[in-house]
Amino acid sequence: MSVLEIRDLQVSIATDSGPKPILKGVDLTINEGEIHAVMGPNGSGKSTLAYTIAGHPRYQVDGGTITLDGEDVLAMSVDERARAGMFLAMQYPVEIPGVTVSNFLRTAKTAIDGEAPPIRSWIKDLRTHMTDLRMDPTFAERNVNEGFSGGEKKRHEIMQLELLKPKFAVLDETDSGLDVDALKVVSEGVNRAKASTGLGILLITHYTRILRYIHPDFVHVFVDGRIAEEGGPELAERLEEEGYDRYLNGTSVG
Repeated sequence: MSVLEIRDLQVSIATDSGPKPILKGVDLTINEGEIHAVMGPNGSGKSTLAYTIAGHPRYQVDGGTITLDGEDVLAMSVDERARAGMFLAMQYPVEIPGVTVSNFLRTAKTAIDGEAPPIRSWIKDLRTHMTDLRMDPTFAERNVNEGFSGGEKKRHEIMQLELLKPKFAVLDETDSGLDVDALKVVSEGVNRAKASTGLGILLITHYTRILRYIHPDFVHVFVDGRIAEEGGPELAERLEEEGYDRYLNGTSVG
């Protein structure tokens, strides 16, 4: 069974006045097939955790470890992390002018697997996933995220997830900017990926609405760069009723 382990993770970013600590000792273990929801107020460090796992160069790891099946993730380049089985669905996917969705996805699949997928089976898989995500067939020939609506960007992220078949996925506010219909479609895609591959998921969100469709095994409350409380799905229900006021002490991080 695959396992992603985070131990005493401490992360900062550079500012004009010097390094600013953001993560202040995070411990988290995600096993294959588990869904972990990370919730918390703005500025609590949730996205910093996501981008540190993915290897964003802005974030400086000052201490702690991240391992995937015992291998040191922090020693890997971004592409090595992807090939090892890591995936990040970004909160704000970027545009890639001049690169079509179909070319982008096939290039990514080739890089992950080490060989190009057979063209006929690839086209079939692409069409199947587009149908499942209720995307127009012409979407494949559009440039990546160029002129996409918020819902289209998030559906494209989930199509990548289903096609690339990682071991672990970090979903950074995938529900952001989605209406109810798009939220259901995106959630169905995440659930399909988990069911077909045993995907482990770290789901970052402010709100409980996505948790009505993607049911977490564990909920972690993030406050001021630390996990302030952990529990099961009932914790998310309590947060829906009470909010985060009981955790806040007037401190905020970036």
